[in-house]
Amino acid sequence: MMFRFRRSAPRLSVDEARARTSGDRPEAVLLDVREKPEWRAGHAPDAVHAPLTGLAAGAALPAAAQRRPLVVICRSGHRSQRAAKLLTEQNADAVDVEGGMNAWAAAGFPVVDERGNSGSIA
Repeated sequence: MMFRFRRSAPRLSVDEARARTSGDRPEAVLLDVREKPEWRAGHAPDAVHAPLTGLAAGAALPAAAQRRPLVVICRSGHRSQRAAKLLTEQNADAVDVEGGMNAWAAAGFPVVDERGNSGSIA
């Protein structure tokens, strides 16, 4: 009997994700794949929004995320894993964030709403 082991996509901690996607010259784009109401309620200040439902339906990445390394985030880490796999299959350089925005906020990292005010994780 043969067993196949699937190598899962690499995952980053929120600390690694923030280090890679913030600062004056970030090495990667933080791509938030939650739905619009979740995004409006609260997201990382420098994140780019591209809902997983759109990506799964074939929508193009926003211009700011094209041809850049991607650090993919959602609320808890489940959708971002799916999105990172989908994007990797499309030859993007994508990794996901373990624990998602819940872990981001729990680490004390900034969360803003659609107006740039203090946000919350929906």
